[in-house]
Amino acid sequence: MSGESPSHILADLSAFVEGRALDDSANILLRYASGAKGMLWASQVAVGNENAVSLRLYGDKGGLEWRQEDPNRLWFTPFGQATQMLTRNGAGSKPSAVRASRIPAGHPEGYLEAFATIYNEAAQAIIAARDGGAADAAVTYPGITDGIAGLAFVSAAVASSRSGAVWTALEPNRSDA
Repeated sequence: MSGESPSHILADLSAFVEGRALDDSANILLRYASGAKGMLWASQVAVGNENAVSLRLYGDKGGLEWRQEDPNRLWFTPFGQATQMLTRNGAGSKPSAVRASRIPAGHPEGYLEAFATIYNEAAQAIIAARDGGAADAAVTYPGITDGIAGLAFVSAAVASSRSGAVWTALEPNRSDA
């Protein structure tokens, strides 16, 4: 969301369900090279929460909040001003946001459409490569570097937790992957 990747994490992972092979609760603190800090909480045992994905980003100019249960709205609070509601594909949307919208503004768009958009973006890049051209600069989808960074994050989280929840350095994203 911010364009930054954490440099260090401190993770406390737990498996509350007996016999479960993977952790079902994660509490992770994040440190960024810029001095920013973050927190990630993920749980498969939070009774009453059904895929309650929430993203919050706060900085010196204001804050943003988005919730999966209400995917068409982004709440923006400029520092010292009233909170504003921005709607998906609504007035003031940037071309990149309009491109990622699969249905007209005002209609709910959700989980399945998000995957369809990723597949469409990847298909556009494949078609461009097959035809000997370059993909449109607006085409965006996760690639190998993103996958490697995700695996490095999980590995560092497991290492941190197994070491008693200690700060653990993340390898910087490699552009040669």
